[in-house]
Amino acid sequence: MGSSGMSVRRPQRASSRQKFDALIAAARDVFAEAGVNGSLEEIARRAGVGIGTLYRNFPARQALLEAVYVDEVEALAEVADELGDLDPWDALAIWLRQFVEYATTKRAVVEGLNLDSPMFGACIALIHRAGEPLLKAAQDAGKARSDVGFEDVRLLINGIASSNFADDAQRERVIGMALDGIRARS
Repeated sequence: MGSSGMSVRRPQRASSRQKFDALIAAARDVFAEAGVNGSLEEIARRAGVGIGTLYRNFPARQALLEAVYVDEVEALAEVADELGDLDPWDALAIWLRQFVEYATTKRAVVEGLNLDSPMFGACIALIHRAGEPLLKAAQDAGKARSDVGFEDVRLLINGIASSNFADDAQRERVIGMALDGIRARS
């Protein structure tokens, strides 16, 4: 179980854990390419395991979707922890860019999740626990608007992530405009 208290339980044995992690990585790629109905056989093949190993770890597609989602949210939260030594505005901007990247690539996975589930609620709570301190530090440093709450920022990022951009440069311009909207005016 991850530090978030959510339900991704990695096997204890190193070899089993390697296969588990390979399955999650392969599933992340296949779901990003083909959507939530991506081939489980293709996931097993890319992970270098048999289909039986996939089903032993994830008895249902939903379990695999949830594991991929939780794994990504936990990685996003870890990034927030790693930014503590940076300037508060830089830390917030870097994390928000990472959040956009995460949310953009997870659109397909989210389609297959029960958005009312305790797991999804725990993921949103973890995103808040990771992002709120970054926003607060930037606000305390006078670099982010004081009238903005983290839920406002999360919704803004979700809106950006749900857009279809012509290219990465256009997405970066839109992220820059969003950051300008969060930045405190001097």
